[in-house]
Amino acid sequence: MHVEMLTVPDCPNGPVLRERLTLALAGRTDAELTEHVVDDQPEAERRGMHGSPTLLVDGRDPFAAPGAAASVSCRLYRGTDGRVGGAPSVEELRRVLGAPVTGDADRAAGRAGRGRLAPIEGGLRAVQQAVAVLRSFATTGAPPEQAELKAAAEPFAVPATRVLAELAAEDFLTLDDTGHIQAAYPFSVTATEHVVRIAGGPTVWSMCAIDALGIPVMLGSDAVITSTDPVTADAVRVEFTGGKTTWQPAAAVVYYGAVPDTGPAAAVCCGYLRFFTGRATAEQWTGQHADISGAVLDQAEAERLGADIFGPLLAAPAQ
Repeated sequence: MHVEMLTVPDCPNGPVLRERLTLALAGRTDAELTEHVVDDQPEAERRGMHGSPTLLVDGRDPFAAPGAAASVSCRLYRGTDGRVGGAPSVEELRRVLGAPVTGDADRAAGRAGRGRLAPIEGGLRAVQQAVAVLRSFATTGAPPEQAELKAAAEPFAVPATRVLAELAAEDFLTLDDTGHIQAAYPFSVTATEHVVRIAGGPTVWSMCAIDALGIPVMLGSDAVITSTDPVTADAVRVEFTGGKTTWQPAAAVVYYGAVPDTGPAAAVCCGYLRFFTGRATAEQWTGQHADISGAVLDQAEAERLGADIFGPLLAAPAQ
């Protein structure tokens, strides 16, 4: 199966569709994904592009209405829940790709496959990027002070507490009972088994294995990730150096899963996205947890998922 993504230059929804396709295709070996940037109307007509982004499956646009005209304009999609967004949901993509629909595990990548990049409106992205998720954790290893949050929200004439509450409601971060940041995906305030040593920066904890793999790509930095196999307690180490990765042991994998429940990713899936020394221990562990649904990802799949989820966060404009 040939899966093709068509976007105009700098399309803001291109990374969103790419992330959701990565989730929808996780574990698939029968699909080839390619991307093309379309610059003008004649090329859009030649390729069959019906707005940006467009998905073609074996040359056909499964989301296009009959008789839809080719276009290089921005494209919107209406989901089965009535929401309008810049890309189809993971479940909708799975349906058109002929893949099993397993909604629980979609939360592993955050927000039911709707991505980790907060919207621009109301200062949400400015606060997320400037302090809450990226800058403060990446430079200090800790969440920002209240004064920094206030300064980031001030240009939008909204209280920082309201912005934080909205970010928490949409599961971009979690707050404790006092309104302080406890987790800002991919980072955790409290200790987890996933430790990321950022080259030239602090040592941080990540919320899960996929989050850990996304941090070096998001920051464009070398890093060393250390974790443990929950079955054997043996160490798993992933080293990012100059854009290349080295895994120890060489057979290490990541399990990507979630429990059938509602709530933030921190509760539903972060405990079920873990490193294992090999496929055997991953399958042994999942066999002991009948309530979990998901899949074992090889190293390339896990790295790609982390990069697609968190890589665009710093690159996207804040406002």
